[in-house]
Amino acid sequence: MLEKKSKSQGIQHFGVLLNLLRDRQGFLEEIRQEIRLQNKTTSLLVSSSIFFAIYGAIIGASNSLPQALSSAIKMPAFYLLTLIICFPTLFFFNVLFGSKSTVQQHFVVLLTAVSVISVLLFSFAPVALFFLITTPDSYQFFKILNVLIFGITGSFGVKFLYDGMQLLSQQDEVGKGTRTTILRSWLFLYAFVGMQLGWFLRPFFGAPDNKFELFREVQGNFYLDIVSAISEILGFR
Repeated sequence: MLEKKSKSQGIQHFGVLLNLLRDRQGFLEEIRQEIRLQNKTTSLLVSSSIFFAIYGAIIGASNSLPQALSSAIKMPAFYLLTLIICFPTLFFFNVLFGSKSTVQQHFVVLLTAVSVISVLLFSFAPVALFFLITTPDSYQFFKILNVLIFGITGSFGVKFLYDGMQLLSQQDEVGKGTRTTILRSWLFLYAFVGMQLGWFLRPFFGAPDNKFELFREVQGNFYLDIVSAISEILGFR
């Protein structure tokens, strides 16, 4: 009985996510009208966490089973923590400039963007797994490939978030232009916080010949690491 109930809840969670993908406008309109916000929050958190965990396990498998398990936990935590850290800034600035939307409305809109990213990452999972298997001696290539995948999926998530916040703002015309400017600035903040948090939580990947590490010492930065990886691929070092 409990197993059937668990399966039913799982199907329900993924059903909410499918509704988001199939009818984005209708889903966002329901958020604007505050329809089943708690249900949406729970379902999107559960389904997106599962997709992030699967992708995290794949990229972590470049090193070892412990790294795969670690990355499966850290990947959903990374996206959720970035959202939690940046959320108050967006909400309170929007309220200051005329938004009447609730905390939960704001949070669910942001969560829809994160959920879209998780689905797109999951859609790239077979590609990442293919290159993990076929290029076991090219760790830097595998890392750069996944950075590109994160960039592509993140850009779609940002576009989804921007459209969602614009729809939410339609009910509050006062200060709408200012809130749009705030949103654009906030997206840069979100990106920078995300990159710094990702650097702090690393490793998500791991070179095959390196020992397993839960966390690494905080030194250098994300940008220098990517330049170093590209240089190695091109034979400059």
